[in-house]
Amino acid sequence: MDQIEELREIIEKLRSRLHVTSHGKCFCDPEIVKVSQELNEVLNKYDNLIKQKCKGLSH
Repeated sequence: MDQIEELREIIEKLRSRLHVTSHGKCFCDPEIVKVSQELNEVLNKYDNLIKQKCKGLSH
């Protein structure tokens, strides 16, 4: 499995975790904020990796 696929799996797990965690809670709840920040970090890594791969293909 390549790095992009691994990140996709992590993203889906974090999205699911965020959905479950947020049920019945305020969006400013510390646990929700933590999971949201983790998801954001992984999404940024994914985005950067995709950009790097696309940049490499254009040369």
